[in-house]
Amino acid sequence: MSSSSLLDSMVEALQVMPGIGPVSATRIAYYLLDRKRSEGLAMAKVIEQGLNNISICPHCRNYTDEKDQECELCSSAKRRNSGSICIVESPSDVMAIESSSSYSGNYFVLHGHLSPIDGIGPEELGFDVLTRRLKEENITEVILALGQTAEGEVTASYIAAIAKKLNISVSKIATGVPVGGELTSVDGNTLALSFNFRRKI
Repeated sequence: MSSSSLLDSMVEALQVMPGIGPVSATRIAYYLLDRKRSEGLAMAKVIEQGLNNISICPHCRNYTDEKDQECELCSSAKRRNSGSICIVESPSDVMAIESSSSYSGNYFVLHGHLSPIDGIGPEELGFDVLTRRLKEENITEVILALGQTAEGEVTASYIAAIAKKLNISVSKIATGVPVGGELTSVDGNTLALSFNFRRKI
């Protein structure tokens, strides 16, 4: 407990961030108060604006600036006509792939993986939206870029079954993505190789 209840509230609020405990939160709070008040206020305003406005793209389920508005990637005619769709678990995976410059097609973001124990099934992952896209769009290849975990493998198998019923080719990124790892922990060059040497399944 400090000399200020507002400071205590700041420290507590900062701990909502992953990896930030009481000690780190206290250090950040004092740093903002002592040296970066104006920057902290600007940051708070941007965070508030983002939390109030950033929504889910109705097309790919990535993040977009406004509700019911397509994201910038989906708005690209070049991507729309690429004939491929890359399935990932999270929006951060899209950012990792984009930074590697290894892929320029469509995306679909699951926001997780199948996990019946946690109550996460096909409906929560937007499989109805994905299936509709596979039926209605000119998709010739589904690329599975999911984490190499047991849940990721089950989810990949489920999606592959849907695509194959629609006679769509299915491939899976390969080289360099460790078992049990996530795409965001893989460097850009390794991700590029993973796409270049993806294999049919």
